[in-house]
Amino acid sequence: MIRLATDVGGTFTDLVGYDERTGEIFTAKSLTTVHDQSEGVLAAIELAEKKDGLSARDVIFFAHGGTTVINAITERKGVRTALVTTAGFRDVLEIGRGNRPDLYNLQFKSPEAFVPRSLRFEVRERMDAKGRVLTPIELGDIEPIVRECRARNVEAVAVVFLHSYANPEHEIACAKAIAEALPDVTVCASHEVSRQWREYERSNTAVLNAYVQPIIKRYFARLESALTERDLTCPYYAMQSNGGISTFDQAQMSPLTLVESGPAGGVAGAARIGTVLGESEVLSLDVGGTTAKCSLIHDSRPTLDSEYKLEHTRIAPGYPVQVPVVDIVEIGAGGGSIARIDERGALCVGPQSAGSTPGPACYGRGGEKPTLSDALLTLGIFDPASFAGGQMQLDKSKAAAAIATVAKPMGLSVEDAALAIVEIAHASMINALKLVTVQRGHDPRDAAFVISGGAGPALAARLGRDLGVKMTVVPPHPGIFSAWGMLAAEPRADFRSTWFAPLGPEAVSNLKRRFDELKREAVKYFSKGDAAEIRYVCRVEARYRGQEHGVFALFEMQDDAESFAERFHAAHERAYTFCLPGSPVEITMIHLEAVLHGPVIAIPKLDRAGRSLDAAFKGRREVYFGGTTGWVSCPVYERTRLPSSQKIAGPLIIEEATATSLVVAGQELEVSEEGLLLIRECDGGSV
Repeated sequence: MIRLATDVGGTFTDLVGYDERTGEIFTAKSLTTVHDQSEGVLAAIELAEKKDGLSARDVIFFAHGGTTVINAITERKGVRTALVTTAGFRDVLEIGRGNRPDLYNLQFKSPEAFVPRSLRFEVRERMDAKGRVLTPIELGDIEPIVRECRARNVEAVAVVFLHSYANPEHEIACAKAIAEALPDVTVCASHEVSRQWREYERSNTAVLNAYVQPIIKRYFARLESALTERDLTCPYYAMQSNGGISTFDQAQMSPLTLVESGPAGGVAGAARIGTVLGESEVLSLDVGGTTAKCSLIHDSRPTLDSEYKLEHTRIAPGYPVQVPVVDIVEIGAGGGSIARIDERGALCVGPQSAGSTPGPACYGRGGEKPTLSDALLTLGIFDPASFAGGQMQLDKSKAAAAIATVAKPMGLSVEDAALAIVEIAHASMINALKLVTVQRGHDPRDAAFVISGGAGPALAARLGRDLGVKMTVVPPHPGIFSAWGMLAAEPRADFRSTWFAPLGPEAVSNLKRRFDELKREAVKYFSKGDAAEIRYVCRVEARYRGQEHGVFALFEMQDDAESFAERFHAAHERAYTFCLPGSPVEITMIHLEAVLHGPVIAIPKLDRAGRSLDAAFKGRREVYFGGTTGWVSCPVYERTRLPSSQKIAGPLIIEEATATSLVVAGQELEVSEEGLLLIRECDGGSV
């Protein structure tokens, strides 16, 4: 009766298993195999079998998250894709939007479309915005398109017709004709993945979904076959970007929902930790080998990004997609992030990463460039002998030699250069954490701060202190926490639909009817019958008349127009710092979150036997804090032997198999009854 989860990251592939009968935990960490991620998954399973006695045939649930979809997109390794759209609109995909993030850049160029113009085809048809047929579809236009796709070896076709979110009749007919003529080609109609307005965004969504669909189908087929050969036969689930899970079959129909699969697992885990602590506001940060990812759990639920954009930066507009994605800010500051001197002579950290091959210099695999991990080792925070539970010996001399390459040009000692690398990564993470809190209208001082990842706990205490959070929490198995979080996720589906109406009594009545229709769709999606225990959250996007964009507000089924308007005004003020109570309000979209009740990983109370400070004490280690403090001798404790409900003053180090945590001076550590590491200021204030 084992529930198993694996998470494929840029550097490592993580595994967590949980035996529902005994409460036993199985863990493993293997290097990611970039050429075929399923090999790294199997290596992690084999390691858990040898190390912890995992029995694959006892697994009754398997959840998987990874980077297959995002890698295929960012590396442009999807399949050759064609686009079929309404006559006159083939260039929507390339024109995009007129607004651009880098306003004064006169050399700005729009992102290159994923479908070249030669593979963008037109069909004569037209619907109006209310779904009424203006021009019947000319199915004869499809025949030359089919011939060209066959001649060009197209593997996927996206069908996007104007206003199909209101009436998909023409899309259905076109997709059916293409599928019958090209049975070996993947056909994706836009209404199957998005029922929202805005043609450019919906076109991007359908194209990218088609672009990766054959890739994910082949990957899941290889993974299922390999798991079956190892006697691991059970229901297979994929971690979705919305913080829930879906079956492999459901995920293959809409693979774009897996775009932030791995990071969403960490957010689901942070929400579970918040539930245990009784905290509804949780700030989550996962510092992996390549990136750091942060998100906010608000009202005990992950916050969704209503305008998610792939490859969006300060100067690049990216590619908007209309799929529910947890609001995650990601920066290139992970354990493997490379430090360098830029052309101005300034020290930079990331976004380039040493990855798993060759990895940081301290791994001894040929890497020569300094990384954040090399800096943490040089400062004495990491122990070269016990890193990764002793499975990987780190080379401190190679780390120091790598850091010397940036220390010398700056006229710094190796230790001060290492500290500078950590400080720059720290500043980048603080900025990212403020993006998901302060800039979204939330105060980080109201939140508990859950930090995970292989490098995260080493930076946790100072990050929490600078943000002023209520407490900093290091969860169980922090180095493989995204995989752990997948065992805390439940099956989930999101249904979004564009619908325009002025807010009033009639609109509220129609809203309730439409949400009832979406709930019936949710019951059908989960295929568990009418008696299934499903939790629903209804949200409505609205705006003031004359505005272009709206904000989402919670909608209760007992609401009237006045009560919902009050909630909308409050949401608008939180997002934009103002509201207009006397202005007319327009509804633009409805959104139903449906979560099917399912078992989640338990967090049992600690067994107090054999736990004491003396039993946990491993010795002392010199840690460099810089400035007038310099080197400080810090006690080192083994996490698995620390007693609960006993406060320990910093500075100190806590070691475990997947991470190392640092508590700085002026703070105290307490282990909760569930084994969570809680870091607070000694005076009881914020960390």
